[in-house]
Amino acid sequence: MKYYIIAGEASGDLHGANLMRALLKQDPQAQIRFWGGDAMAQVGGQPVKHIRDLAIMGFVEVVRNLRTVNANLQLCKNDILQFQPDAIIYIDYPGFNLRIAHFARQHGFLNIHYISPQLWAWKKGRLRSMRKDLDCLCYILPFEQDFYARNHFPQAVYVGHPLLDAVEQYKSHQSSANLSHSSSRPLIALLPGSRKQELKRSLPPMLYVAKRHPEYDFVIAGMTLLGDQFYQPFIQSLPNVSVVYDQTYPLLSSAYAALVCSGTATLETALFNVPQVVCYRANAVSAAIARVLIAGRIKYISLPNLITDSPVVVELIQQDFTPQRLEQEFLLIAQNSDRRNSILEGYSNLHKILGNAGASDRTATQIINLIRNK
Repeated sequence: MKYYIIAGEASGDLHGANLMRALLKQDPQAQIRFWGGDAMAQVGGQPVKHIRDLAIMGFVEVVRNLRTVNANLQLCKNDILQFQPDAIIYIDYPGFNLRIAHFARQHGFLNIHYISPQLWAWKKGRLRSMRKDLDCLCYILPFEQDFYARNHFPQAVYVGHPLLDAVEQYKSHQSSANLSHSSSRPLIALLPGSRKQELKRSLPPMLYVAKRHPEYDFVIAGMTLLGDQFYQPFIQSLPNVSVVYDQTYPLLSSAYAALVCSGTATLETALFNVPQVVCYRANAVSAAIARVLIAGRIKYISLPNLITDSPVVVELIQQDFTPQRLEQEFLLIAQNSDRRNSILEGYSNLHKILGNAGASDRTATQIINLIRNK
């Protein structure tokens, strides 16, 4: 069978790669064409567009890059019509993917959305079009079950969280993938994000902390697609800071604590049981729009807190995300045993709520059954 997969971000590339493995395991003759990154390319298939050309976030940034977005949309539509897949799988990235899904529905393609948009937080108005355009919505957060039941979305299916698959897969091969760290100083992981916009906002306050605390080694989880030319200007005068590329899991497996930009990385850090401080700062205009859209709907933005519905980790958002406040919270997770133990207890509850791995296999089974029953 023929599968067309669209992932537009680093996390989608990771989950897309695991889904591709699961599809190929159940359908060895699968033909896969995809939008994604290096992880998906390593599995196989035919790449169309790399995520480095797609990572645009924020309301203002999207408007500035509207010509590029529209060109990518047209390229995708034409490519789908030429490939004629049995199913199109959309991995998160809703601003782009839901527009393609509407087009695909008009042309009779089977539409599966994997990893639900955060409709419970904002843009609930998308529900109506998604009910019409999607044959199946595979969601990954346990609390979303109640949301989709209340909003009469019968084609929504809970498959579990794919990060459990990714972390389990890494740990099963961990002996050959440990991060080299010869220093006796504790290692602090810096996960500042995967997009240039968020990196430029989150990395300087993290490096302020590193500069003031030479008793620790700080290691940035870097991305090869950005390269040394992006990271080195930030760290050239900081001898206790280094960058490793595309080694987030080896880094987390060795880390004593972490400073993390809000996103998928907050859950990854929790699954490795690393105490963390979560931080995030958006463009001022984008942040103002977001505050209006999510007013009164959610209490937290980090996945550990959202999933457990409790303040497992501290979140420093917008005006609270200052270098001084970040340093204060860092010292607590690095030096205060009560704070560290409290976070680890929260992580234990998180593990219980998430349950077992297997999301990729369950999603692949769902997709293949839908194609066969069409």
